[in-house]
Amino acid sequence: MIVILGPTASGKTKLAIKLANKVNGEIISADSRQVYRRMNIGTGKDLDEYKSIPYHLIDIAEPGEEYNLFRYQRDFHKAHTYIYSLNKKPIMCGGTGMYISGILDGYQLVDIPFDAELRSSLADKKEDELIELLKSYGPLHNSTDTSSQKRLIRAIEIANYSKEHTIKENNFPPVPAKIFGIDIPRDVLKERITTRLKFRLESGMIEEVASLLKGGLTPDELKFYGLEYKFVTQYLNNEINKNDLFQKLNSAIHQYAKRQMTWFRKMEKEGHYIHWLDYKLSIKNAVELIEKKAFKA
Repeated sequence: MIVILGPTASGKTKLAIKLANKVNGEIISADSRQVYRRMNIGTGKDLDEYKSIPYHLIDIAEPGEEYNLFRYQRDFHKAHTYIYSLNKKPIMCGGTGMYISGILDGYQLVDIPFDAELRSSLADKKEDELIELLKSYGPLHNSTDTSSQKRLIRAIEIANYSKEHTIKENNFPPVPAKIFGIDIPRDVLKERITTRLKFRLESGMIEEVASLLKGGLTPDELKFYGLEYKFVTQYLNNEINKNDLFQKLNSAIHQYAKRQMTWFRKMEKEGHYIHWLDYKLSIKNAVELIEKKAFKA
């Protein structure tokens, strides 16, 4: 498999589509928000760009529905197997580092649903209180469960669910891949993010969020998706003004891009070799370079 990764606004999708067209491939999205229907502008699906190239794991869940890495692994492997059955080449493309790592490293996961009521009851508790509560379920087996309030609450959620339910497990093997990343300077990326955000705000992103709210999603549900959906919802609820919307959202996306790169560097430290492609390369030259390294080396 070939993986095309990079921070938001780096040009991953265009490159993956050109590559798929050249090597008879199909694209598997690795984006945690593009799985949701009707969340198009805010997630940057740009579906018109795909044209005749088949894509997978986009528009497969309803907004408000819980979709997580556990489900992604299962859906990914179905798509991956299907693409191979057609004698075509799977190309994973996206920027959600956890989804990419979960596939490449074969994370062993259990399916524990989100418990909003439980989380709400634990939200104001201090970490030492949460640790004692977690201990009440049995011995602590994983020290990382106590490293933050968020991890403690998730560990309690898992322990609480496990008392009365049989837990489903994923046991997928690591998927071998050649990984290519788009190497783009931070100042250039910041400019692209800002330009793209202005375009999306002018192209109906606010109206998209308003439509989702009108369709029955609550503000809290939409804020859960972060970035565009969080700040536009705040704007529509008169919590921030138009200028704050742009400034806060722009800054948040810049920070998100930085976190993406941190995750990719972490992947490298864990043994994944990423072939970094200079962003100045033409798409044609980048495709030729990928072909050379992935298929002819």
